[in-house]
Amino acid sequence: MLTDVLKLRFGWNLARIKCLSGLIIALFKVKTVNFAELATAFSGSAKTDSHYQRIQRFFKEVQIQQDMVAQLVASFLPYDQFILSMDRTNWMLGCFSINFLVLSIVHQGTAFPILWLFLPKKGNSNTKERIELIDQFLAIFGSYKIQYLTADREFIGEAWFRYLINHGIEFRLRIKKNMKVSRSNGKLSSAANFFRSLPVSTECMLVGRRLVCGHLLYITGMRLPSGDYLIIVSHDDSDQVMTDYAKRWKIEVLFQSLKERGFNFEDVNLKDEESLKCLFAVMVIAFCWAYHVGAWLNDQKPIRIKKHQRPAKSVFRYGFDRIRNNLLNPQDKQEELHEVLMLLWNALMGPKHHIYQLYPLF
Repeated sequence: MLTDVLKLRFGWNLARIKCLSGLIIALFKVKTVNFAELATAFSGSAKTDSHYQRIQRFFKEVQIQQDMVAQLVASFLPYDQFILSMDRTNWMLGCFSINFLVLSIVHQGTAFPILWLFLPKKGNSNTKERIELIDQFLAIFGSYKIQYLTADREFIGEAWFRYLINHGIEFRLRIKKNMKVSRSNGKLSSAANFFRSLPVSTECMLVGRRLVCGHLLYITGMRLPSGDYLIIVSHDDSDQVMTDYAKRWKIEVLFQSLKERGFNFEDVNLKDEESLKCLFAVMVIAFCWAYHVGAWLNDQKPIRIKKHQRPAKSVFRYGFDRIRNNLLNPQDKQEELHEVLMLLWNALMGPKHHIYQLYPLF
C-alpha cells in the first residue's frame, strides 16, 4: 500500500518508488539516515552491499520536486489558511557546513516542513534566499493561504519587510532589542527602551505605528525573566501578536524530531546539495506519517501527562513508536500495520479511495 500511495503521488517508475518506500520503512526501523544502517533494513534476497549501492544510486539520480512534497504535506493539514514559521537548522559535517532554511506550517504542537532551501554557507540566510522560499510557496498555494508568518531575529530587514508588505503577507517577527524605533515625537530610540519599566513578563503594544527598518509597523514587547526582551513587529494591530509569535517555537519540536528524537539527520554523510535536499524530503514524508498516526492514537488514548504537566511523549513520537513497532513485528502486528498504512492512505488519497485488503508494503 505504501508503494501504491507514493506511485500515485510521484508518478515515478516502479523501481524508484520501491526504493523510496524502502527508505521510509528503513528510517523507522533503524532510526538513522546513515546509509550503511538503512541498507541493513531493506527487505529482499539481495545482499546488504547491494542495498547500499541502490540507496547511493537513488540519491545520485533522483530529484524530488518540492512542489510535490509541499502538496503532500498540505494534504495532512485540512486548513483554509496556514500559519507559517521560518527558521534554520545547521551543523558541521567535519569542515562541511550543512545549513537548511526551512519554511514550515505550524499545527497542533509542531511544525510541518513545507519547503526548504540548502544554504551552501555557514551562518544566516539573506533576504534573497528568504524571498525565494516564500515565492515558491506563493507559486504553489497563493498568498491567500497564509494567515501570518512568524520568525526570529535573524529574519528582519527593510527589503524583507517591504517584500512581505507588498505581497499582503501578515507577519509576527521578532526584532533585536537595539534596533532603532521611532518615538511619538519622531526621534529614534533602541527598541528595549520602550519596555524597560514594564513588570517582567508583562506585554505592551506601543500606541500607533512606529518607524522601524524604514516601515511603519506595530510593535509589541515585554521584558523576559532572563533579562532579555521579546519585541515583535507586525503589520496589523492584533492583540494576539505575542500568542501568535509563540507558535514559532513549534519549529524547534520539528528539528528535534528530525534529529536526535527521531531520524538522526545529523548522522548524514552526504555533501551534495541535491542529495541532501532529497534526503530531507524523504524524512519529511516519514515525519508526516508518524505525526498523523500519533494524532490518531492520541484521540483513541491520550498521551499521559506527567506531574510537571508535560506530556510523556510528543505526538510525533507516539506515532513513530507505533509504526516502528509494527514494522519490526509484521507478523504479530499485521492488523495494526494495516491500520497505520490505511491512515496514511486516507490522509493522502482520501476515504473515497479506501482499500480494504492488506497490500504488501512495497
